[in-house]
Amino acid sequence: MTVTEELAATLAEFYDDPVGFVQWAFPWGEEGTALESGPDGEAPGPRKWQLDFLREWGEEIKARDFTGVAPVNPIQIARASGHGIGKSALSAWIILFLINTRAHCKGVVTANTNDQLRTKTWGELAKWHNLSVTKKLFTYRNVKGGMCIFNNQHPDTWRVDALTCREENSEAFAGLHAANSTPFYLFDEASNIPEKIWEVAHGGLTDGEPMWFVFGNPTRNSGSFRQCFGRNRHLWRTDQIDSRAVAGTNKELFERWAEAYGEDSDFFRVRVKGAFPRAAVRQLIPENLVDAAQGKHLEKSQYFFAPRVLGVDVARYGDDKCTVYLRQGLASTKLSDHRGIDTMHLAGLVAQYEDRFATVATFVDETGLGAGVIDRLRQLGRDPIPVNFASASNRPECKNKRAQIWCDLRDWLKAGGAIPDDQELRDDLVNQEFFFDAKNKIQLVKKEDMKKLGLASPDDGDGVALTFAEEVYQPTEKEEFVGTKNEFAKTEYNVFG
Repeated sequence: MTVTEELAATLAEFYDDPVGFVQWAFPWGEEGTALESGPDGEAPGPRKWQLDFLREWGEEIKARDFTGVAPVNPIQIARASGHGIGKSALSAWIILFLINTRAHCKGVVTANTNDQLRTKTWGELAKWHNLSVTKKLFTYRNVKGGMCIFNNQHPDTWRVDALTCREENSEAFAGLHAANSTPFYLFDEASNIPEKIWEVAHGGLTDGEPMWFVFGNPTRNSGSFRQCFGRNRHLWRTDQIDSRAVAGTNKELFERWAEAYGEDSDFFRVRVKGAFPRAAVRQLIPENLVDAAQGKHLEKSQYFFAPRVLGVDVARYGDDKCTVYLRQGLASTKLSDHRGIDTMHLAGLVAQYEDRFATVATFVDETGLGAGVIDRLRQLGRDPIPVNFASASNRPECKNKRAQIWCDLRDWLKAGGAIPDDQELRDDLVNQEFFFDAKNKIQLVKKEDMKKLGLASPDDGDGVALTFAEEVYQPTEKEEFVGTKNEFAKTEYNVFG
C-alpha cells in the first residue's frame, strides 16, 4: 500500500468525525510549530466552542447517513458571534475536512469583502493547509483572479473556490452540484453578503449531501443571516457566542469598548456579545450604491462647471496609507496613495496637485501626522483647510465631523456621484458601519476599532469623504471654471466623460 493509499484509508475513517479529523490532521502541541501551545496557556487544540461545533456537525452527518446515491436534506449551520473567537480557523477546518474526506466534493466560499475573503478567510486556509498531514494531496492558490484549492489528480471535479460576493457575480454561485458527493457553501461575515447571493445559493442544495455554513458578527437586524436565527431557525442549527467566554480573546480590548461605547450599546452587543442589534448598528453606504458609482460615465455638465477640491487623508502608522482624492462636482478620482511617505514629500505632492488642477480648496485630516503636512503646505505659501474628525458637525443628526462628511458622501453617491473602480475604496465604503449614540446621533465606528476588528483602515474612504468637509464656491455655468483648457477633464481618469 502506498503512502497515498494509506492516507486515503485513514481519511475514510473520519467521514462522520470532524473532531477526530481536526485532532489528527494538525500537529497540536508539536514543538516548533504554530500549534505548540494553546490560547491563554491552555493545552493546544480547538477551543471549546469550536469542538462543540464539530461535534454537532458530526451528529448531523451521522443522522443523514448519505450513501452516495439518494440525496439527503442539507446540513445548515449558523453561528453569530463577537470578535476574535477563531471563526476563520474553523472555516479552514471545515474546508479541509470536506475536501479530504469526500472525493469529488465541490465548495464555494465567500465573504463580505474581497479583502476579508483574500486575507482573512482564504489566508487562514493557507496556514492550516500548510500544517496538514495531507498537504501534498492538494494544491492551494491565492492569486488575483484565482483563489482555490483542488485535488492534484482531479482539479476540475474535486475543488473549492473562493468567489467575491458582488451581486453581478451571483451566477457563479449557481449550479454547484455534486450528486454523488458533497456540494457546500461557506459564508464568512454573512450579515453583509448580498441577498441575491443567498437566493442563488439555495440552488446548490438539491442533490448529494449538501451543506451550508454561515458565520459572522450579527451586524444587521434584518436580512438572511438574521433570519437564520429568526423565522428560518427551524432550518438551521444555530448558536450565538459571547467573545468574553472564549479563551484567548482580547478581554482588555472588550473592557475598553465597554467604556467607549457602553456595554449595552448595539456596537458592544454585536462585536462582543454576538447578539443582533436592536436596530442601530448598520452599514452606512449599501453595496448597490457603491457598485453603481464605480467607473460610472458622466456627462460633461455633471462636473465641468464645479469647483475642484482635494481631500488628503494622512497615514498615522504601520500599514495605513496616505490618500489624495480629487473631486469636481459628481466626479471623483484617486490621485495617489502612499505607504511610508514622509510629510514633506506628501505636502510637496499636494502642492503640485493644487497647481495642476487649479483647485479651490484642500482639506487635510489634521490629526496625528496631518498637522505636519498642514504646516509644510503653509510654509509653501498654501492655504490648506484643517479637518478634525472629532470636531462639531454641521449636520445636527451627526455626532461629529467624520460622521458628517461620510453622510455627505453617501448623499452625493445617491445624487449620482462617480468614484474610481478601485477595490480598496469599495471595501472601505461598504465596511463603514454606524450606530446611534445615547443622544440618538449618528456615530461611525472608529478607524482604530475597525482595524482591531480585522478590517483595513478606511484610508481611501476618508480621502474621498474629506472633499465634503466644507462647502466651496460653486460658479455659475456662465462663469466657466478657471483652468488651462479644462486640464482636469482631459486627464486619463476614466470616470470623467
